[in-house]
Amino acid sequence: MTAIKHALQRDIFTPNDERLLSIVNVCKAGKKKKNCFLCATVTTERPVQVKVVKVKKSDKGDFYKRQVAWELRDLAEVDAKDASKENPEFDLHFEKVYRWVASSTTEKNSFISCIWKLNQRYLRKKVEFVNVSSQLLEELPKAEESVPSGESQSVAGGDEDALDDYQELNAREEQDIEGMMEVCEYAISNAEAFAEKLSRELQVLDGANIQSIMASEKQVNILMQLLDEALSEVDTIEGKLSSYEEMLQSVKEQMDQISQSNRLIQISNTNNGKLLDEIQFLVNYMDLSKGHIRALQDGDLATPKGIEACINASEALLQCMNVALRPGHDKLMAVKQQQHLFTELRDNFARRLTNHLNNVFVHQGHDQSSTLSQHTAELTLPKHSPLHRDLLRYAKLMEWLKNTQREKYEGLSRTYVDYMTRLYEREIKDFFEVAKIKMTGTSKEAKGKFGLHGSSGKLTGSTSSLNKLAVQGSNSRRSQSSSLLDMGNMSASDLDVADRTKFDKIFEQVLSELEPLCLAEQDFISKFFKLQQHPTPPLAQGELEEQDGGVSSKVPPHGEHRHSLQSSEKDMVRLMMNKIFLSIETELNSLIALGDKIDSFHSLYMLVKMSHHVWTAENVDPASYLSTTLGNVLVTVKRNFDKCILGQIRQMDEVKISKKSKVGILLFVTGFEEFAELAETIFRNAERRGDLDKAYVKLIRSVFTNVEKVANESQKTPRDVVMMENFHHIFSTLSRLKISCLETERREAKHKYTDHLQSYVINSLGQPLEKLNHFFEGVEARVAQGVREDEVSYQLAFNKQELRKVIKEYPGKEVKKGLDNLYKKVDKHLCEEESLLQVVWHSMQDEFIRQYKHFEGLIGRCYPGSGITMEFSIQDMLEYFSSIAQSH
Repeated sequence: MTAIKHALQRDIFTPNDERLLSIVNVCKAGKKKKNCFLCATVTTERPVQVKVVKVKKSDKGDFYKRQVAWELRDLAEVDAKDASKENPEFDLHFEKVYRWVASSTTEKNSFISCIWKLNQRYLRKKVEFVNVSSQLLEELPKAEESVPSGESQSVAGGDEDALDDYQELNAREEQDIEGMMEVCEYAISNAEAFAEKLSRELQVLDGANIQSIMASEKQVNILMQLLDEALSEVDTIEGKLSSYEEMLQSVKEQMDQISQSNRLIQISNTNNGKLLDEIQFLVNYMDLSKGHIRALQDGDLATPKGIEACINASEALLQCMNVALRPGHDKLMAVKQQQHLFTELRDNFARRLTNHLNNVFVHQGHDQSSTLSQHTAELTLPKHSPLHRDLLRYAKLMEWLKNTQREKYEGLSRTYVDYMTRLYEREIKDFFEVAKIKMTGTSKEAKGKFGLHGSSGKLTGSTSSLNKLAVQGSNSRRSQSSSLLDMGNMSASDLDVADRTKFDKIFEQVLSELEPLCLAEQDFISKFFKLQQHPTPPLAQGELEEQDGGVSSKVPPHGEHRHSLQSSEKDMVRLMMNKIFLSIETELNSLIALGDKIDSFHSLYMLVKMSHHVWTAENVDPASYLSTTLGNVLVTVKRNFDKCILGQIRQMDEVKISKKSKVGILLFVTGFEEFAELAETIFRNAERRGDLDKAYVKLIRSVFTNVEKVANESQKTPRDVVMMENFHHIFSTLSRLKISCLETERREAKHKYTDHLQSYVINSLGQPLEKLNHFFEGVEARVAQGVREDEVSYQLAFNKQELRKVIKEYPGKEVKKGLDNLYKKVDKHLCEEESLLQVVWHSMQDEFIRQYKHFEGLIGRCYPGSGITMEFSIQDMLEYFSSIAQSH
């Protein structure tokens, strides 16, 4: 093994500046035995690198080659398998586990011992050794362990005997040996004599060393004496230090006593400061000045200066009473006395304030009632701004009362509401009486005409059949004068445009007076009683939805707002406003019923005006009483409007026509025209255009249906004439008014008018050339049956002789006579109002020419080369039509 070690060092490791420290002959465990060597090496250059190298003998020659090298720092664990028994197996844990079987246990132990020493010296015990005998793991000398791995001299050529028996000489040792061998001539030839010479020289040097040591004994004795003297001095110094320590201990105890005294003084000063802060707190926050006490006890509540003093005093009192006392303050006698004083001052001032405000309500009310008679003759409501201005001076005192004496505050609010309810009830009642008088007139005739049991039916110009129309139901109060059937005679009635304009102005005046009154009162209540309102998003107009002919409003009923006085402040304002203006909604509904009774078309004016005021009120404050009340009234107006539309439709459905007279333009058609013109004027800038559009659709569909019904029932006038004239009138009306929601109906009316015009023309033209028409219809029937056109002339009933016979029956004179009779008949069918005679006559001319050309075409195709022609030409026809039209 020694020879192998020298060979490996020479051939493999020396060229790489490495030194071989240990070697073991191994093979892999569990496989076919292929021997190799594991070598532990270190580099000769710094920094030192320690490696485990696998070397294998070449199969082709007697030399070794290096296979794998692992850094020792990558070795995680060495497992010797068994620490108590001899076992040649061991494992090295690098990046994976390598299992080896050594050729002998001695070599395995020697290699593991070398690895352990290298780990101790260079890796600082990084590698873990498992199942290794403790005898192999010897501790290195402390002197060697203290030397850093990078500075160890043993690597460069020092003490390697612990690692292995072999030690290679370094360069310096080689030079020294070469120098000695050069001095001695027989150093090479006689090695034994050279060794004896070196031994003798070594003995001489040892003797010299012993003599030198013995000669230095005297100096050693002197040194020992000096050490004894130094020890005595140390003992003296230690005694002095002990005395100093005793003195410092005494000073420490005195300083501790002084520190304790200072701490007690600091605590006393802190307590005194806190006590002073508490006293200052109580004096600053619980002391009410004499001036404030005097103002609360005897302050004048009638003058602005006295009111201001009372306000300041009440605020100071409230601040003193609401001060947040610290723990323990409520047990102090002085604090209890101050709190008792504050309570008495609060109760006495609250009682005095309540009595004074009650007197102010009564006094201001009498002054307001005295001015009420000045407004009875005019359509205006008394202004309450002076009363509000006087009372608002007490607003801060009311807020104080609300925060301190809730019961008195609520009692005062109830007193105000009760009094103002009676005052407003008288004012509103008188105001609406004036409005009703101005609306109906002051004469006895007007009172009888629009009384509770009468109705207006004073219209002239209606036909006897239309006068029979009535709205079914004995309880109906609606006037029959304003139906679509008799709007054409509106100029002959008492309800002309001036009357409706007057009603519109009166109704607008009523709403314009009520709106600022309600808003001013609600604003005053919010400010005076300190009830802040939080507006909610305004209701959309679409929330008034039509359901089963009526209207459902999403405006909440009054009952939902009548909560207890502990409810929200917004609900309290609504509750107070509901009580104060309890009569407004009733009076408005009464006025609306009267206006609707006078003329049902007043609902159009009222719907526009009411919608506008509701929209305005919601923009100002959607949660206000005015917005809610007007919204409820708007529901009533919308219902009246819907009833008006349904009444017109019902009357159209009940129309009866005379069997003996010409129909012409139906009255409900002209009535719809008048209604549309009136509605477009009223709704020109209205917010609720959607309601009118829905009414338009309902009315126009009813007009269409009833025009067809009348046309079907007509005996005197042809159906096509009734449809043509009335739908032409409807088309003209819709085209002129340009109502966008009825664009579909406008096109439909035009289509119906055109279709029935064409139908009437075709049906009428069949009479002047009746036989010729029947002849050519037979010709067309034969062609349709499959007979060729040029073979038709061979048919017995349609030969050339029959054709000439038929044509001779219609000479130009007869044709003109027939057209003249046709013109007279058409003139008799058509009415003068629509002026469609020339339109119809021109259409007949075009149709006649078309039929003439059609007959000529059939003659040319079915009777080619026969030379048969009509007795008159197209030019003759044009002259016939023109001369007939001019002669009439």
